[in-house]
This record gives sequence, structure tokens and C-alpha cells, in this order.
Amino acid sequence: MSEASIDDAVSVKFDGMVQEGKNKTKICCQRCSSVILLPQKASMKEKELFLPHMKKKPNAAPKDGETLNKFWLVDDMFTFENLGFTNTVDNIKYLICADCEVGPIGVHDIRQNKQFYIALDRVRHEDY
Repeated sequence: MSEASIDDAVSVKFDGMVQEGKNKTKICCQRCSSVILLPQKASMKEKELFLPHMKKKPNAAPKDGETLNKFWLVDDMFTFENLGFTNTVDNIKYLICADCEVGPIGVHDIRQNKQFYIALDRVRHEDY
């Protein structure tokens, strides 16, 4: 499959998740199904951000992770239904499920007060 075909397939996969510029479905934890965001509460944003792997490997380096580029952007932390934050390290707080503490599912740079990013690939999208 060519790189263009892969990009097209990714766009089609995520297009069905957006309605009027916002998340069409509720956004839930992949592990425990806790609701993180209700529909129409976040905007889709393409931005390259690094997140550590969700499942640590025994020999993993501290900076092991991946760069993701599709996120839900939320501008107020009180918009979330269930969300936890890690301790701040180098101005970064990682976002986790408040119920089962799986993560990181997203990231928040404390220097940018109103930008909370949830990775589309790290959550489940469910219709009501």
C-alpha cells in the first residue's frame, strides 16, 4: 500500500468520528470503558506530539514512546467526565483514565493553559 493510500485510509477512519467539527461519539477508556468525554465536547486537531507507550516493556528506556498526530483538543479541564493527571515533569502533565489509571492517553503542557490533547488512537469511541 502506498504512503498516500495509507494517509487516505487514516483520514476515512477518523472522518466518521467528527460531526460539526466536534467529536461525534462519546470517548471512553480502552481498558475500563469509563467515559472520558461526552459527544460534541472536543475538536479534532492534527499535531505531532510524543507520548510514552501505554504498556511499559521491561527493558524500555525512559523516553520510549511514539509520536502521534491525531488528537481531540479540549480547552477546559472541567469539560472532561473522568480524567486524571500525572505529576508535572518538564512542564508536561500526561492525561490518564481517572478510574483505572491507564495511560497516558493524552498530554497537557502547563504553559498552554487551555490545551488538553487526547490521542484518538488511545481511546475508544462509542455511540450512545
